[in-house]
Amino acid sequence: MTEATPNARQRLSRALLYLCTDSRRDRGDLDEFLDAALAGGVDILQLREKGLEAREELGLLERFRAACDRHGALLAVNDRADVACAAGLSGFGPDVLHLGQDDLPVPAARAILGSGMLIGRSTHAEAEASAAAVEPGVDYFCCGPIWPTPTKPGRPAPGPALLRHAATLDRPWFGIGGIDLANLDEVLSYGVRRVVVVRAITEADDPKAAASEFKRRLAGRLN
Repeated sequence: MTEATPNARQRLSRALLYLCTDSRRDRGDLDEFLDAALAGGVDILQLREKGLEAREELGLLERFRAACDRHGALLAVNDRADVACAAGLSGFGPDVLHLGQDDLPVPAARAILGSGMLIGRSTHAEAEASAAAVEPGVDYFCCGPIWPTPTKPGRPAPGPALLRHAATLDRPWFGIGGIDLANLDEVLSYGVRRVVVVRAITEADDPKAAASEFKRRLAGRLN
């Protein structure tokens, strides 16, 4: 299995803006959209589209990998360690595998992918966040959804208490769930320093401008 780029963990430590997007088949503008969002400052890009056959997902990941390489961003695969492995064997492997609570255990994913790929975890409760912050083999975790979001229908939103708890932990983490430019300041007030966004960029009239404004405000919080 091809290992992640040598500086992937350093790049993760600096990452502030994580974008999840589908293949935009309804719009037919995938490559243009990816270039715009990445040029605006997206640090990590994940293909998230349920129901894809493995071959179709691999074809899309090749395009995502090319866009990430053009802009110096990290590429993430959602859920599928087998797809991440196959992409690596095909020469366009991702830097990150993101696992939900019901996906493969981290040791099993590590057995498939080796030690070089970054692994992230989704967490929805304080106990899950605490576990992810110390779990061997995990490089970052996400906390949320902060607010109910149509990308996770039916999932309760744990709200600010989870974010405040995560802010006391040491491992890199991202807030996720319903975050947009209108509520970003509130999100940051709970201790969030990194965010995952979907609709705030994928549905923006100007994805590059939206990503740039997210990045400007996130980076400004560090100063």
